[in-house]
Formats: sequence, C-alpha cells, structure tokens
Amino acid sequence: MDNRELIHSLADEKKSVIADINRSVWGYAEYGYKEFKSAAKIMEVLASEGFQVEKNVAGIETAFIGVYGSGKPVIGILAEYDALPNLSQEAGVAERCPIEGKNYGHGCGHSALGAGAVGAAILTKEYLKKTGMQGTVKLFGCPAEETGFGKAFMAKEHCFDDLDMCFTWHPMEDNSCWPRSVAYYKVRFDFTGRTSHAGGAPELGRSALDACELMNVGVNYLREHVISSARIHYAYLDCGGDAPNIVQGHASLLYFVRAPHLTDCDEILGRIKKIAQGAALMTETEVDIRVLGGLSDYIPNPTACGLLSDAFIAQGGPDFGEEEFAIARKFLAAMPEETRRKVIAQGAKVNGISEEEFASRPLNTAIIPYSDKVREMLMTGSTDVGDVSYITPTAQYVVADMVPGTGAHTWQFAAQVGTSIGDKASQAIARAIAYACTMVYEKPELAEQAKKELLEETGGVYRSPIPDGVKPGEGM
Repeated sequence: MDNRELIHSLADEKKSVIADINRSVWGYAEYGYKEFKSAAKIMEVLASEGFQVEKNVAGIETAFIGVYGSGKPVIGILAEYDALPNLSQEAGVAERCPIEGKNYGHGCGHSALGAGAVGAAILTKEYLKKTGMQGTVKLFGCPAEETGFGKAFMAKEHCFDDLDMCFTWHPMEDNSCWPRSVAYYKVRFDFTGRTSHAGGAPELGRSALDACELMNVGVNYLREHVISSARIHYAYLDCGGDAPNIVQGHASLLYFVRAPHLTDCDEILGRIKKIAQGAALMTETEVDIRVLGGLSDYIPNPTACGLLSDAFIAQGGPDFGEEEFAIARKFLAAMPEETRRKVIAQGAKVNGISEEEFASRPLNTAIIPYSDKVREMLMTGSTDVGDVSYITPTAQYVVADMVPGTGAHTWQFAAQVGTSIGDKASQAIARAIAYACTMVYEKPELAEQAKKELLEETGGVYRSPIPDGVKPGEGM
C-alpha cells in the first residue's frame, strides 16, 4: 500500500472522529479567547490519540500545541475554532432560525477548520507510527483569528520558529489554494472633552462626539488618496451617552486599516493619526490613540502550495452525496432569484456541467490546481496565518463547504457548515494535508527548497504587528 492509499484508508477509519470535532465545536460556538469548551474538546482528542499537549501557550488560555514524533522535518498544522457574534442558526435550516440562548455562530466555518486540521494531524501521526519514519507533527490550537489575531501573538512568542513547513485550510465555496491576503492594524481612538448643559451653557462644553464626527469626515476624504487595495473600516464604540442635551465629554472609535503590507498600513495609519489629532485640535478635546494589534499579509509559499494542491487532487475532494446536495438545494432555493440564477450559471461553468445538473448538485466539486497566478492575486481580507507565513513556508487551502454565493460571516454559512457538508469537507482536507506531510517526511529537501523561497521573499525579516505591552484580547 502506497502512502496515498494508506492515508485514504486511515481517513476512513478516523472520519467519525473528525465529524465529531466539527459538530462539537460548532455547537459550542465560542468567541475569540473564550473558546474554553472548544479548546478542551480538541485537546482531549489529541491526548487520546497519543499527542503530548502543551496548554496555555503564549500566555493564552485557549491556545495549545499537540506534538507527536521526533526529529526533523517538523511540520505544523494550524487549527482555528472561534465563532462570530449574532450568527447563531439552526444547522441545515435555510430560513433565519437562531438557536435559543445562543448568540455566536460559526459563520466563517472555523468548527470545520479545526476539525480538518486536527484530523490531518491525527492521520499524519498514524502514518509516522505505522511507517516508523522520522519526523514531528505539531497541531497548533490558534484562538481568536477573527478579531484577536491569536497567531500573531503566538508568533511574537516564537511558537512557530522550529517549523520546517506549515499547512492549514479554510472552508469556502471552491477547492483551490488561498491567494495573498492583506495586513491590517486594529486601532482605538478615545476622545475626551468636557460636558456641559447643551441648552443652558453649550459654550462651556467641548464635544468628544463632534471630534469623532470630524475625524470620520477627514478619513472619508483620505480614502481617495490611498492605494486602491487599501481598506479603512470604522465603528463607534462609545457615542458619549444617550442624552442630546448634554455635551458629550467622551466618545470612541475603532478603526481597521488594511493594506497589502504592514509598511503600507504604517503609512496610512500615520495619516489617520494626524486627522484624529486635527479633529481634537478643532474641538479643543484630547485624543488617546492605541494600536490594539494587527496581523501580517499572507505569503503563499510556492513549494508548500504546490505540495498541498497536488495532495488534494490525489486524495480527491469532499465525498458529497445526495444528503449534502439535498441540504445545499435548500439554501440555493432560499437565495434571491437573480442571485440564484447567477450562482447556477457560474457553478455550471466552473464544474463543467449543465445548469440543470449544477442546480441539482449545487456544491463545487471541481478542483483548481495550484499555479503561480495564486501568488499574483490579492484578496483584500486578512488572516493571521500571514504572521506564520513570514516565519516558515506556509500553504493554506480552501475547500468547498457551502453553496457558492453564500458568503462568509453569514448565518447561512453557519447553518451549512454544521451539517454533513462541513464534516465531509473537513475529512477531505485532513486527507490532503496528511498526504502532503508524508511527501515532506520522505523528501526533506522539499522543506529546504521552500525555505529558500521564503528567504528570497522576505529577506529573513519578520516584524511583529503587535505593539509591546499589548495583551491578547485587549480591546475586544
């Protein structure tokens, strides 16, 4: 039995374990840095599978590392398991139906992400055990990807320094390698003014809310004068109170600044800070500016991505059957008519089938092989996998886990990933990552080649986006 057959056979044996992780973590649905049940579940599975588990990694209660094997190559696999607020939804239900008593939901599919990553680590462990090959596999439990940049904190504490290569994945709507993604900073602006009676003595007040408003206007004008791949988002954290007849003495804004590289973010943030200071000057208020954290852009490593892509093709995509297609048809039918028509037309084209056939099987099963075009593409979203990719050669894959057009960060995605659709996507990527690991163990020179590529890309420099003194979870 060759390694491809061995991994596929092992995956069949472990498929219920993988599915159980997805369903359990999906049911817990915990926010970043509070994934206590989810982390405990995964650590329990790892321990039962013979991994040595290190808890409280990088000073984070819900971060951990499971280790099996010895010697080099050392391969890392990244797991995530945090949920998003306001996305609670009954599994498999295509109409809005939040779960009673639940707020959070896996609207980005991290329950399946964690399950697939853990499954890959277990299959890799079984390979090392059965073949006697030298090598180490490390499963990294990485909290708070959505807004807390857990991996960036772990990277700052040197958790990934000994890796020769790293693999991870993300649920999405197709089967392909993840392209480049952008860096970002998370920044808080707290304005302090002076309260007074807005009707009786407004001249005595200095409005912090006015300062926020002026800052936002200034940043709106700035948007025309930054690079087109940059994104600037904001939200009010504090509007100064509920009473309009009081001049607001305090108000706060939270900004995300995204751009292709941290250096771009630095330049844009410098200009935003000047706008904030100008708003404070105009309103005679004070502003306190705090960078709460950030993350680096993601670098797809050519060798690592090629390996993972080849492994996914060799192992095959998710084993979707009528059960999964029936679920998918419900969500397709619930889409607005115009959207549904576009999804069917595009899905038929991508999968090389008729529109009628795709409408009856509305999940992408086509696999897009890796090419260097992936490194030229730029996704304007962000992931803290980027920080890992600056330290060790990294590949991230995406696997079809929802009806095309669903969109991430939606209750519809949460509803689909909590079904057998999520289970089977997790099982498929577990096979692929494990098979890619076998290639590296048997040809360590692949890791050396990947390291040379990374050195050429970065010059061996990684700069943490986390300011000194900032703690995980601060400002969340």
